Amino acid sequence: MKRLAFLLTIFTTTLLLAACTDSTSQDAEEEENNTKESEQEEKPEESEEKEQEPSQPYEALEPSEDAKPLKEKLSEDELANMPESQRYGVDNPKRAVPAGDMLVKDAEDNTDGPLKNNRLVAFYGHPNSENMGILGEMEPEEFMKKLKEQTQAYSDADPERPAIPTIELITTAAQREPGPEGKYYRMTPEEEIEKYSKLAKENDALLLLDIQLGTDSVMNQVKLIEKYLKEPHVHLAIDTEFRVGEDQVPGEDLGQVDGEEVQEAVEYLSKIVEENNLPDKFVLLHQFTDGVLTNKDAVQPTDNVQVALNFDGWGNSTDKQTLYRKFVRDDTSQYGGFKIFYNKDEPVMNPEDVVKLDPSPAIVNYQ
Repeated sequence: MKRLAFLLTIFTTTLLLAACTDSTSQDAEEEENNTKESEQEEKPEESEEKEQEPSQPYEALEPSEDAKPLKEKLSEDELANMPESQRYGVDNPKRAVPAGDMLVKDAEDNTDGPLKNNRLVAFYGHPNSENMGILGEMEPEEFMKKLKEQTQAYSDADPERPAIPTIELITTAAQREPGPEGKYYRMTPEEEIEKYSKLAKENDALLLLDIQLGTDSVMNQVKLIEKYLKEPHVHLAIDTEFRVGEDQVPGEDLGQVDGEEVQEAVEYLSKIVEENNLPDKFVLLHQFTDGVLTNKDAVQPTDNVQVALNFDGWGNSTDKQTLYRKFVRDDTSQYGGFKIFYNKDEPVMNPEDVVKLDPSPAIVNYQ
């Protein structure tokens, strides 16, 4: 009987120990699961932490099926040397970069901006003036149709760099009267800016907002249009010749912008891109003569903003190509642009000749 009681005691003790062990194991497992859940709550998944890369807000026009690569259309001389008109007055006619390349010699582009793999074709002007460019000469729908036709011609001329239609809208127009702000400029009405912004978006195009400054500062005017620059498809252009001193008048006196002011705007735009998770942007500087842009070396791209120097002169096409060499090929930091005047250039250069320039213009704008 004593032996039976002893065995029952051992059996009962074993059951109690097993129950305690199971309970302890379950408690430990629950604690471990709670810890994991807590860690997951405190540390979001990587996919949630990292914002998605912004999609590009434009669509380049595809080249025609029979379009041939630029290099296949050039002679050996054209591949090796600048166009004859561009090399006028120099001893060494050799190209600084391979034919068709748009970056100036030794420049880099760390962005995913629109100039990296595409050319922009822009129509310039003000919606309320026929005298300030083609944009004011026709209704928006007709304007866009003509812009796309001109853009298509560049996609066909250089199919390796399909062209993007771009609207260059004068947003602050310099004038000879002080105006409401006393700064010798007049702001384009918001409804007009929004109308052309919508037109660009509906056509997978870009909108380039041009500021003419008057006696105002670059940064003041950038901040005036900041809400538009936060749109993915909107970029910035600066018309340097219209920035005059306090005792001067735009259109009567030739203006001037310091490169350090421009660089402040480039870096400010870079910050807008970062803080709003926007696609990379670009800044276009207009220059037609010496003096309107000083301290040019200060203007440099960032990792999310490209910079381009646009040669703006009108007249004889040979002279224009020579000056493009001077102001762009030999004296800018990243990309070049070339303006064409439908009614003032002699002759009006065709896309096939424009893309042969050294470097090939990343932006071609028409006025």
